[in-house]
Amino acid sequence: MDLSELYREVILDHYKSPRNFGVLTPANAAADGHNPLCGDRLHLTLQLADDRVQDLQFDGKGCAISTASASMMTEAVKGKTRADIATLFNDVHHLLTEREFVPSQDLGKLAALGGVREFPARVKCASLCWHTLNAALAQHDQSSADASAVPSISTE
Repeated sequence: MDLSELYREVILDHYKSPRNFGVLTPANAAADGHNPLCGDRLHLTLQLADDRVQDLQFDGKGCAISTASASMMTEAVKGKTRADIATLFNDVHHLLTEREFVPSQDLGKLAALGGVREFPARVKCASLCWHTLNAALAQHDQSSADASAVPSISTE
């Protein structure tokens, strides 16, 4: 199976049957993401404890790439520490944007997102969930902020 076929197969599988789809209750962090170019909208809820993502879910509507990327991201970061997530975010960002990138770790199914770099207009679709996760983690850290305020990001 060549890389483009693997890319299509993994993206379609996660689009048709997204993992961790829904709203996590209770959640102690959340964020909304929007890609106005494609119309993708994402709501991410997570439970963070001891600097580790215990659980997370996403909800919303988006294109196949956006939905698949969010589904794969939730599988990849569940149980990981913030430091692990930061490294993974960096690897995925470079995977989406650099042709000759060598990741610092085995990306598993996330490696299929490398096919997105062939379609530059779709990179924002694939990275929306990652930026939304960063916003949710930042929201959790704002102890003096209103806990009911949900940050919103846009990938314009």
